[in-house]
Amino acid sequence: MAVKVLVVDDSSFFRRRVSEILNADPRLEVVGNAINGKEAVEMAARIQPDVITMDIEMPVMDGITAVREIMQANPTPILMFSSLTHEGAKATLDALDAGALDFLPKKFEDIARNRDEAISQLQKRVTELARKRVFMRRPVRSAMSATAAGRESSLDSSRESTRAPASALSARNTLAGRSVPSKESVKPVAQLSALRQPVARPAVAKPAARFKASGKKYQLMAIGTSTGGPVALQKILTALPANFPLPIVLIQHMPATFTAAFAARLDNLCKIGVKEAQDGDVLKPGMAYLAPGGMQMMLDGRPGSARLRIIDGGDRMNYKPCVDVTFGSAAKIYHDKVLSMVLTGMGADGREGARMLKSSGATIWAQDEDSCVVYGMPQAVAKAGISSEDLPLERIAERITVELGLA
Repeated sequence: MAVKVLVVDDSSFFRRRVSEILNADPRLEVVGNAINGKEAVEMAARIQPDVITMDIEMPVMDGITAVREIMQANPTPILMFSSLTHEGAKATLDALDAGALDFLPKKFEDIARNRDEAISQLQKRVTELARKRVFMRRPVRSAMSATAAGRESSLDSSRESTRAPASALSARNTLAGRSVPSKESVKPVAQLSALRQPVARPAVAKPAARFKASGKKYQLMAIGTSTGGPVALQKILTALPANFPLPIVLIQHMPATFTAAFAARLDNLCKIGVKEAQDGDVLKPGMAYLAPGGMQMMLDGRPGSARLRIIDGGDRMNYKPCVDVTFGSAAKIYHDKVLSMVLTGMGADGREGARMLKSSGATIWAQDEDSCVVYGMPQAVAKAGISSEDLPLERIAERITVELGLA
C-alpha cells in the first residue's frame, strides 16, 4: 500500500513539482494539497496522511504553528522545506522543536549534486519518515496513570454493583424475563455479585533497569547523527550537568548555514558550553564542539591538549561533516578513552569510524530502533556487532551520567 502524502506550500509551482516527484515513486501517493497552515491542519485531520511535507513561510497560518497544532491533534511525520539562510535555519530548528521530524533545502539543487540524486533523496526521506507513523499514533500512557485508572474503574464497577437501587435491579431482571426479588433479598445478592466480579488488573510496566558504570576511564565523548539528530542532541545535551568532565565532539549531518544557528541554540539551552567548531580549537572539558556543515572535523595532537582541524575534505566523501572521519581521528589519539554514540540517521555513516574506535578499545553505544526517527546509522553499528548497548533516547543522558560517575 502506497504511503499517503499531504503537500503543503503556498506556491502552486512548488506544490506541483513536489507532487510530481513523489507520485513518480510507486511507493508514494500524494493524496492532498494545502496552500497554508490552516488548510494543512484541517486536511491532516480529515485525510489522515502518512507523511506531510510543509513549507515554513505561508499566509493565514505559518508552517511552525501548523506543525504544532498537527502534532497535538493528529501526530504525523512532517518533513519541512527550508531556505538555506540563517533565518531559515532558525525557523527550521523552531519547526523541529514543534515536532517536525526532518527538513530539506527548498532549492533542489542544494539537496544533492545532481537532479536525479535530489529527487531520490526526497523520495527516500518521505518513505523513511512514513515508518515512524505507527509509533507516533500509539497512545502514550504511563504505568502509574494506567494503574490508577484500572483501580478507579474497578472501584466504580464495585460501587455501581453494590449501590444499585432495588428498583433498578428489579427493572433489569424484569427485562431479562426473571422474577423480581424482594428488596431485602436484593442487597446480599448484589453484594455477592460484586464480590464475584473479576477485578481488572491492568498490566504494570516493569521498572526501568538500573544502569551500572563499567569502571572505564574516558577523556573524550563523541556523538554522530543525522536525520532526527537535532532533537536527539538537544534532549541529551540539555540533561548534562555544568561540571561535565569531558570535551564532546558532535557530528550532525547539516547544511553549512545551519550549524552556527544550531550550536547557538544548544549553547543557550544547555548547562555545558556548545559552539560551532573552528580550526585550532583546543578541546576543553564541559564544552561541546559541533562540526561545521560542509566541512570535515578531525582531531590532532594528544590527549589533554588535542586540537580540532577543520578541513574541506574534498568531494570524495558523501557526508560533510562525516562521522567516520571524526571517529577515526579520535581513535588514533584517544584509543580506548572514548565514549561514543551513534544516534538516529539515514545510511551507515559512523559504522567504520565506530569500528576503528572499538578496535582501539573504546566504548560505542547505539540509539534503539523505537526512539529513532530513522533507524539507519544505529542499525548499521548494531548489526555489525560494534555497539555494546542499544539505548532509548530518553535514557541516554542518564546512562552517560552513570557511566561517568556523575549520577
